[in-house]
Amino acid sequence: MSVTPLPGRRPSPDDLLVLLAVARAGRYTAAAAELGLNHTTIARRIGALEDALGGRVLARGAAGWVLTPLGEHAISAAEGVERALGSLAPDAPRLSGVVRLSATDGFSGFIASPAIVAVRRAHPDVSLEIVAATRRAAQQRVGVDLEVVVGRPHVHRAEAIHLADYALGLYASREFLDRNGTPTSTGELAGAPLVYFIESMLQVDALDDARRPTRDMVDAVSSTNVYVHVDATRAGAGYGLLPAFLADRHDDLVRLLADEIDEHLPYWLVCRPEALRQPTVLAFIEALRARIRAVEDQLLGRSHATRSSTAEDVSTTEDERTRG
Repeated sequence: MSVTPLPGRRPSPDDLLVLLAVARAGRYTAAAAELGLNHTTIARRIGALEDALGGRVLARGAAGWVLTPLGEHAISAAEGVERALGSLAPDAPRLSGVVRLSATDGFSGFIASPAIVAVRRAHPDVSLEIVAATRRAAQQRVGVDLEVVVGRPHVHRAEAIHLADYALGLYASREFLDRNGTPTSTGELAGAPLVYFIESMLQVDALDDARRPTRDMVDAVSSTNVYVHVDATRAGAGYGLLPAFLADRHDDLVRLLADEIDEHLPYWLVCRPEALRQPTVLAFIEALRARIRAVEDQLLGRSHATRSSTAEDVSTTEDERTRG
């Protein structure tokens, strides 16, 4: 599509940068906060840009402002202006702003928090806002740049990217096993106390399906927060169906029946196409990927398996010495 400015009018670089901010944020108010302007000024700048280009650059969508075809074309020019300005001060911090993330509790603490620390070392003016939630991907992303969900999402007008898999296993505290014995098969778990999500409130099919090996167990402590699952299991409330990357950090927890209960669930990243034009968002996504690469063994429970194997080898050696 060709852009045809009105006679004698040229798009203002400042107005193009305003369009870029609105496209990334989806809202005038968020763009205004980022640019240090007010809502009225944002609206006036967008109006001036539309006058210069001879058409609408934004249309109101269900989740905020979205680009029209003319706006999509103008964004390329806006990004060129942004790059040109950035090249004038190559030694200054180039990234600033807020990344808004909705993610599960475990991902937020174990992956997202260390990732933003890595970003802020290079770009201290970047910050992260986290809405911790375990839910399906929203069809309309309002107020967030990125969502991380469990299970493959089915979304429209959004990008969905597989990030990683993680393992769920069955755990119990050593004190609980001392009192109740250690099960040797899933058949022995019938009627036993389970620590997991509140079944009636669970919106994520993948997490509900992961409960299949424990269907005959009885809910003892249920919560929407996975950190409550870990703490309740450590306290001896019952057997916890827990993410390995959270449970394996605690020496007082023992993984049970790993060959029979080893559910692998996927983390998916969902984002608006406009968010992928935002340098701060792209930097954060790269930091997420780097963090995931660094902890892949922990996500899948492999580090625990290595420690367990080593412990068993040591125990066997000591037994042999005693018998010898």
